Amino acid sequence: MAIQIAKQIVDFGIQKDEPETQPAAEAPAAEQAVTPAAEVTAKVVQMHEKLERPEMLLGSTYKLKTPLSEHALYVTINDVVLNPGTEHELRRPFEIFINSKNMDHFQWIVALTRIVSAVFRKGGDVTFLVEELRSVFDPRGGYFKKGGKYMPSLVAEIGDAIESHMRMIGLIKDKLDEHQQRHVQEKRAEFEALTDAGTVGEAEGNFPATATLCGKCHTKAVVVMDNCLTCLNCGDSKCG
Repeated sequence: MAIQIAKQIVDFGIQKDEPETQPAAEAPAAEQAVTPAAEVTAKVVQMHEKLERPEMLLGSTYKLKTPLSEHALYVTINDVVLNPGTEHELRRPFEIFINSKNMDHFQWIVALTRIVSAVFRKGGDVTFLVEELRSVFDPRGGYFKKGGKYMPSLVAEIGDAIESHMRMIGLIKDKLDEHQQRHVQEKRAEFEALTDAGTVGEAEGNFPATATLCGKCHTKAVVVMDNCLTCLNCGDSKCG
């Protein structure tokens, strides 16, 4: 088809085909689909040292009665709940207090509680505190607590209380899985069947009076079964 040009041509350009683009109305919808997930991730609160202490904290108190003192120690561990009511809800230890009528160890107990509380608020994996405290030995010798478990020092028993609390809130998982627990129960039942019932039942831990100390779980629960030393508490065996 002919086109008549009535004016003088002073400039020209080449028109290119535009690529197919997403409609403008659909673009915001896609952005809206991604934005909420990113916002949720950004709002997840992690444990850190600048986290402000809430007015109320959940906590548990553990009574430690040792032969080293006539007065018991009371260990209180308070927890902070992060991201409550969401799928990212976590309960983490925030601070620790130790109280007793015995003031002989007042200074190092105050120092210990401040340091442990600072480590709690620092965040990250704080479960290493348990092994650090349980590896402290008293030069005067340790003692056996109720249940036949050996405690090398008072500091180690405080670490044991912290471990119990961390297991309660789910920060430390059980060392024995379902199959290992079943194996230990079978070994205990087998030993009780082979031994006189009068020598098996014991007030402390239901372990035999002749049991020896286990080097793995530090509990007097090691007996000889099939000419092999076997722990009736953790299942450790010298024969594999």
